Amino acid sequence: MLDRWLPFLIYGLFALAIPVSMIVMSFVLATRPTRRSRARGLPFESGVSQGPLEQQRFTISFYLTAMLFIVFDIEIVFLYPLAVVLEQLAWFGFLELLFFIAILAVAYVYVWRKGALEWRR
Repeated sequence: MLDRWLPFLIYGLFALAIPVSMIVMSFVLATRPTRRSRARGLPFESGVSQGPLEQQRFTISFYLTAMLFIVFDIEIVFLYPLAVVLEQLAWFGFLELLFFIAILAVAYVYVWRKGALEWRR
């Protein structure tokens, strides 16, 4: 019985060891500043100081675009298992695949017509 569960146990140990080792190594290898200064705490990008943090507001179209990306991305995940067993499912699987793609196409056209894919500021 242990022979069947040993690969899962090893995989679980690796899955636990990798993030724990990353956290431990970040503390071990971190450089400690000798002097604390206010300038070190400020964010910077490409070496240019951005100054104090400001609250940035995003429009609703930003969130709508992000949700649409997630929805269509997740639906693509469902296409992969169907493509793997498509030969075994024969015509039923092919028709099922066409039906699923048709639903995706209708949703895409709906979103496109509503203007959700147009980026506005």
